[in-house]
Amino acid sequence: MHNKTKNYSIKEEIKELTLLFEISLILDRSMDLREVIGPVIETVGKNMHIMQGTLTLYNRETGEIFIEAAYGLSKSQQKRGRYKLGEGITGKVVKTGQPVVIPRISEEPLFLNRTGARNKLRKKDISFICVPIKIENEVIGSLSIDLLFAENISFNEDVRLLSIISSMIAQAVKLRQTAMEKQERLIEENIRFKNELKNKFFPTNIIGKSHAMNAVYDLIRQVSKSNASVLILGESGTGKELVASAIHYNSLRAKKKFIKVNCAALPEGTLESELFGHEQGAFTGASKQRKGRFELAAGGTIFLDEIGDIPPSAQIKLLRVLQEKEFERVGGTDTIKVDVRVITATNRNLDKLVADGKFRDDFYYRLNVFPIHLPPLRERQTDILLLANYFGEKYSKLNNKKLRRISTPAIDMLMSYHWPGNVRELENCIERAVLVSNDGVIHGHNLPPTLQTAEASGTIHTGTLQESLDNLEHELIMDALKTSCGNKAKAARSLGITERIMGIRVKKHGINYRRFHTCRYEID
Repeated sequence: MHNKTKNYSIKEEIKELTLLFEISLILDRSMDLREVIGPVIETVGKNMHIMQGTLTLYNRETGEIFIEAAYGLSKSQQKRGRYKLGEGITGKVVKTGQPVVIPRISEEPLFLNRTGARNKLRKKDISFICVPIKIENEVIGSLSIDLLFAENISFNEDVRLLSIISSMIAQAVKLRQTAMEKQERLIEENIRFKNELKNKFFPTNIIGKSHAMNAVYDLIRQVSKSNASVLILGESGTGKELVASAIHYNSLRAKKKFIKVNCAALPEGTLESELFGHEQGAFTGASKQRKGRFELAAGGTIFLDEIGDIPPSAQIKLLRVLQEKEFERVGGTDTIKVDVRVITATNRNLDKLVADGKFRDDFYYRLNVFPIHLPPLRERQTDILLLANYFGEKYSKLNNKKLRRISTPAIDMLMSYHWPGNVRELENCIERAVLVSNDGVIHGHNLPPTLQTAEASGTIHTGTLQESLDNLEHELIMDALKTSCGNKAKAARSLGITERIMGIRVKKHGINYRRFHTCRYEID
């Protein structure tokens, strides 16, 4: 294409447009730039009848310019084509961002022939054109071609065409960079999200996503990998055993045994034997040696539930195990060393028990290394429906029943109840509701009477406040007179009012106090 006169023919224009169209099709084939650059430079080479061609890219981190794709060069020649910024003609074009035309490379001292591809050719017969590849004002590489030298030839059209091609390549690079940057951001966000999930610990055996439970999960995550003693505090039915289990199975002891002991369920006489074992003949009925729970849990975890109910005698021996990691079996003299992690739980106020002298303070401080307080269900209302759905699914499968949903009135009842029995009470309620439901729906009337509202049970109060107060006053006075066998003075004192006021109230309610006098003879 370089052998053209000043008159640029229509035929050559069509040929140029065809070349540009072919290049655009190639660039659209793939988002991977490495897959399309080679075919682009090859198409340029064949259509422009060049001897050699190269497409270089500039690495900003290393400051090096390297050949990414070439036409008419071997792989070894491509590898040798490396330049520093400003080095040789290629380095100069990348540094300045301006195209360079060398009519005869043998007359240009800056031309390095770094690839060695022109050694077999007469350098005086080669012309070299190099144009920058720019994204806005940033030069990202260069596009160059070798042509056979000819006298009185203008290279303006070649430079223009190469500049158009380089601009097309630059736009393709920009689109791919934008796509790659977006993809990288998505990957980074995904990695960050996964790391956040890793850091945000969710035990698989506990249901709950409330703020209160998230705080508990954080504590479980912090303590699981350690060997610290853990004291789990909370009301009955809050799931203390589940927390102990989560700590063990997320610890370094997960593959060892997890032994559970309910201290309140063991009689005081057998508690020591259960925990530490006994020797043969240690007491009546000890027909053979028996290992205790601590020995069975060696290397693992022992969970002592209801630790607040343990007697003082056992507290002393447990304190020794916690501090010295050793004990003797009942009736034995050999000291047994044991490596066991101790997790304890209680629903009692240990601070008050210590203050009342019912719980050893040194034992309490040794247990309370890492306390975890489990919130009652009334403080984690957002978990109620989540738990109800979980228990509904669980018991529908166990009882071969198909539960489709929980009705809105039933949900309202579940959410408004104060749950003194916590999660355990909720589980029992849902189990009962699943059993009595006949249509795959838990309705309000399927729930226990304790959860029933006045509307659901048909017991809406219709009286006024004053009527309710009068009824309550009548009942209290009747009970007081009955207890005092009709003695108004004694009844008044029990209610904290004067005898005069008692007389007024008896008269107001029309109470016959004398009918209670007969109880005097029955008492006598």
